[in-house]
Amino acid sequence: MAGALVIGAGPGIGQAVARRFAREGLPVALIARSKETVSAAADSIGSLGVRAVPLAADAADETALRTALDAAGGELGEPDIVVYNAAVIRSDTVGELPLRDHLNAYAVNVLGALTAAAHTLPGMARRGRGTFVVTGGMPKMWPQAVSLSLGKAGVRALVELLDAEYGPSGVHVATVTVRGGVAPGTAYDPDDIAEHYWRLHTQPREQWEREVLH
Repeated sequence: MAGALVIGAGPGIGQAVARRFAREGLPVALIARSKETVSAAADSIGSLGVRAVPLAADAADETALRTALDAAGGELGEPDIVVYNAAVIRSDTVGELPLRDHLNAYAVNVLGALTAAAHTLPGMARRGRGTFVVTGGMPKMWPQAVSLSLGKAGVRALVELLDAEYGPSGVHVATVTVRGGVAPGTAYDPDDIAEHYWRLHTQPREQWEREVLH
C-alpha cells in the first residue's frame, strides 16, 4: 500500500496537504519535529477514514529523518508522492544572524529536502513514476528575511537539479512557491494552497509544471 508522505506536517500547509490527499483515499505518513504535533495531525487525518502514520523527526537531522522515512516505507510502502514542507521561517537582516544560525536554517530549508529526495527518488525512478514537491516561497528576495530568502533560492535550485536527474525516469519534481503569509480565510488559505499539490501529482506528463506560484 503506497500513499503520500508529508515532511513538515505542522498546522498550515503540511496538514492541509495531508488532508487533501487523504480525501482522495490515500494513506498518509506524517513527519514533524514534535511528537505531539504529528500525533494530533494523524488523529485528524485518520478521522477521514484513511490510515495515518505519525513519525517524529527533525528534518535537519539526517539520521533521524532517514530513520523516519524508512519507518514510513515499512508501514505504507514506497510513497507515490513526497511533500517536503519543513522550513525555518524568521525575520533577519544581513549580518544579524551568526553563521551557526544560518547553517541551522539552511539545514531545514534545503538540506532536509535533499536528504528526503536522495532517500525516496531513486525508488520512484526505478518504478518509473512518482511525485516530489517542495514548498517554496520568496519569488523575490527580501532583505528583512535573509536566511529564508537564501533557503527558498536553494529550494528552487534543488528542484531544478532533481528534475534534471529524475524527471527523465518519470518522476515529477516541482515546487509550490507561496508569495505571502499563510492563514485560513485569506488569499493564502492553506486548503487552497493544498490544491496545487494534488494537481501537480495528477498532471499528465506532457503537462508537468516545475513551479507553481500562489
